[in-house]
Order: sequence, then C-alpha cells, then structure tokens
Amino acid sequence: MIAGMTASNWNFDHSHSTVNFHVRHMMIAKVHGRFSKWGGTLLLDNSDLTNSKLEVSIETASVDTRDEKRDGHLRSADFFDSERFPTMTYKSTSVTKISDDEYEVLGELTLRETTKPVKLTVEYNGTGKDPWGGTRAGFSAKATINRKDFGLHWNAALEAGGVLVGEKVEINLEIEAVQAAAAAA
Repeated sequence: MIAGMTASNWNFDHSHSTVNFHVRHMMIAKVHGRFSKWGGTLLLDNSDLTNSKLEVSIETASVDTRDEKRDGHLRSADFFDSERFPTMTYKSTSVTKISDDEYEVLGELTLRETTKPVKLTVEYNGTGKDPWGGTRAGFSAKATINRKDFGLHWNAALEAGGVLVGEKVEINLEIEAVQAAAAAA
C-alpha cells in the first residue's frame, strides 16, 4: 500500500489483465478460453481492502477458445445463448482478509438470468507508481463454478463412457488496475 491513500475508483488495464477459464474435455484434457470484452467498476479502500467493492460485466459473445466452431457453439442456446443473454455479471457482496496478501471475495454471478453466490480467492499482488505518473494495483483471483448451476446443461455421452464437457469450470483472473484521476473540486 502507498501511505496516505484513501478509497478511490480504479480502472481496469485491459492490456495487462485477463479473464480466463478452463473446463475438462472428454474427461482427459482441459480446454482453455478467455473473454476479450469486459469491464466494470473497482472501488478500493486502500486503508482497509475489506471495504472494497467490485462489479464486472462480461460480454458472453467475446468468448475465445482458439476454435471458431467451438466458440460459435458456446455462443449458442446450448451454452451462453449470447443473443438472449449478451452479458454475465459479478457483483461483490463482501471481502474478508485471509492473510497479508490473500482475500476472499464473496459475490453474486448472474449468467442466463440465474444468480448464484460465487467465492473468489484473491491474491493482492501490491500497489505501486508506474512510469507515467499513475498508481497501479495487481490482483490474481480464482473461482470454481458448476456450469449446470447456471443452466448450461448441454453435453454428449462418449462411446467409451463419460461425457464430452466437464461440469466444473475453473476461472482464473489476472487483474491490473490504474487509479482513476481525482475529480476537480
């Protein structure tokens, strides 16, 4: 932390941040993907990070697994149904300090009109001045959800047993944020 700072708004630095996920494929491998279009608000209370707030909106059609056919299927009604549900959102409800650099963020994830509690395990990576006169903060976060809890039920049985797509989705976030300029009085 930088001494003397108080609660303030921060902007996500998309060129230094990622919203990634992975899920089992055919029960033997993991397919990785990301969302390229997302944004939101981050209010950090630098004197006590447990008073911080987070709201994020992710464009479901921005899913990218490096396979256009698979991405099209993920955008379809079988999964995200991006035409009917163009965004998913996450809103924090509480932040608890676990250790010097680890926090638990509880929040509500809304996907396909279903809202469920989701816990993020967050590592605070520090705050510092950048070469351009700004102040930056870094965070790494992880969560695991069951896609069926959000109405993403599609699957296909495999001839050898098992299913094509796993139910557990692991989410990994790398976030760098820049403190917003203070408004003139």
